[in-house]
Amino acid sequence: MAISARAEAILGYWNELGPAGWYAGGAEIDGEIRRRFLSDWTEAHAGGLKSWLTCAPGVLAYLLLTDQFPRNMFRDEGRAFASDPLARHVATFAWHKKIDLGIDPPLRQFFYLPLMHSESIVDQDRCVALFKARMPDAANNLLHARAHREVIRRFGRFPYRNAALGRQTTPEEQAFLDGGSYGAIVRELGG
Repeated sequence: MAISARAEAILGYWNELGPAGWYAGGAEIDGEIRRRFLSDWTEAHAGGLKSWLTCAPGVLAYLLLTDQFPRNMFRDEGRAFASDPLARHVATFAWHKKIDLGIDPPLRQFFYLPLMHSESIVDQDRCVALFKARMPDAANNLLHARAHREVIRRFGRFPYRNAALGRQTTPEEQAFLDGGSYGAIVRELGG
């Protein structure tokens, strides 16, 4: 099934950026994503673009737009997480219907990251299970899924989001942030 030109543009950009750039961030990448895709994100956030959800590439484009791109477009702002519920809903739909299996690794990981970004332990457990079952050769992804889950197990939320979301940081969370934060968890788990 054909996908929209805008969904195609998202996939083309993401493929061009490649694995080395997917998690690089920085002002240049953040600005490029904002310039090229902010209007698409705004439409999706308002409930649009559901027509993209009819095929695996369209679902992938939607997930990139609602889960990955806001983290770049709105870095250090609460809006970075504003479309997370949309992404989680579509990701859950996709893995239930096995749509994710229509996309080869490493791109398949983006079907599971909305669960990894969730502050729900149920979603975190599901994310770890999906990486084990559907991307068994992706040890680094599994390590990061386990690390995210451990942060949620300890705190029930991601303390490093507190400032952006206007939340009070507890003394325990501050000790975590001061003591190496997420990187310390990754090292603790063997990374």
